[in-house]
Amino acid sequence: MIRTLLALDGALIRGALAFVLTIEDDIDVVAELDRIEQVESAIRSSRPDVAVVDSGLYGTGRSAGTAPHYEQPCPVLVLVDTRRPRALGGALHSRSRNVGFLGNDVPPQRVVDGVRRLARGEPVVDAELVVAALNTESPLTARETEVLEIAADGSPVVEIAARVGLSPGTVRNHLSRIATKAGARTRIEAVRIAHDAGWI
Repeated sequence: MIRTLLALDGALIRGALAFVLTIEDDIDVVAELDRIEQVESAIRSSRPDVAVVDSGLYGTGRSAGTAPHYEQPCPVLVLVDTRRPRALGGALHSRSRNVGFLGNDVPPQRVVDGVRRLARGEPVVDAELVVAALNTESPLTARETEVLEIAADGSPVVEIAARVGLSPGTVRNHLSRIATKAGARTRIEAVRIAHDAGWI
C-alpha cells in the first residue's frame, strides 16, 4: 500500500484528488493538508511513502520548486500551475531524483501513475512542462517590462505613469496585460512570477 500525503490549496480539489487516489487498491491517503507549515509534523506522524504538493504551497516564501524548509524524507510530486511553469526552471536543472513535476491540469490518472512511479523510485516529469519551464524568453514587451520594474518597488500607478510618461489609465492597462501573461491575480504576484522567471 502506498501511503500518500496531500498538501493542496483548496478543499474541493484536495478532496476530489483524495477520492481518486483512495479508490485505487494500492494507494491510501493518510493526510490532507492546506498549509505547508503542517507538512513536517504530518510527515513525522503519518509516515507517507509519497507527498503530493501544490506548487503554490511548495514554493511559499521561495522560488517555486525549491526544497521546502524541512528535510525531505519521502518523494514529493509537485503539481505545477501550468500558467506559470517558468518559475520551475532552476529546480528542473538541479532537481532531486525524488521530486517529480506534473501540471495541475493533467488527468487524475496521471497523478495516480505519478504517485506509483515515485514510490518505485522512478522519475516523474511532464515533458511539456519542462519545455515551458526552460523557455526563459519573456512574453512582456519592453514597455510592460519597464512598467513592471517600476511597479516592483511598490510605486503607485500615478507615480509609475509620471516616470514613464504615460497616463494612469494606460499604466493600469499595462499592469492588467502583464498579470494576464504571468497568470497572476495581483500586481505583487505578477512581480514575483516575473522575477522568478527572469523577466525582470
